[in-house]
Amino acid sequence: MKAFLLALEYAQVLQCPRVHVMAGLVPEALRLPQAEPVALATSAAYASTPGALRDTYLSNLRWAAEQAAKAGRDVLIEPINARDIPHFFLNRQDQAHAIVLETGCANLKVQMDLYHCQIVEGDVASKIRAYLPTGRVGHFQIAGVPQRHEPDLGELHHPSLFEVIDEVSAQCGWDGWIGCEYRPKAGGQPGGTSAGLGWFRAMNR
Repeated sequence: MKAFLLALEYAQVLQCPRVHVMAGLVPEALRLPQAEPVALATSAAYASTPGALRDTYLSNLRWAAEQAAKAGRDVLIEPINARDIPHFFLNRQDQAHAIVLETGCANLKVQMDLYHCQIVEGDVASKIRAYLPTGRVGHFQIAGVPQRHEPDLGELHHPSLFEVIDEVSAQCGWDGWIGCEYRPKAGGQPGGTSAGLGWFRAMNR
């Protein structure tokens, strides 16, 4: 809790309107057995299973949202696939949106990372069309799937997804941001990160 209050102080100084609160890992003693190979185990039922874990998460989020509201800030929660982070508590978009609704906090929103969404659920364009108009999406993040390199690498076609976001935003009035969170393919080489920005230049011609 002290860490979150400190984060709010930083957000105030930096004039950052949103603070991302990670759900964290399920304690080892409470973890579900993984029936699938690790490479395929992308989600679990933790966040949708009634019990002490979910109750504690909801209670913590309500407290965080209350503190953030006093500072005029939003709180973001992010579903993260369980292949990248095994036993992460929150994995799916529907879980995240159900939790936001249940808390009843107007300043609690979902950070919709299209990389994680594709790995866990797929049908990303339909998810954008379904969730963006609800007012519960506070931020987007992108990366190439499955290696999490530049957005022009992998199985997602981001120009098409940007068109969907623009179309739906025009209809519902969403005016948020799309952030990049990826590992540059040549990031370990001198100039590699900058060289990898060709995807951005190509989209802005």
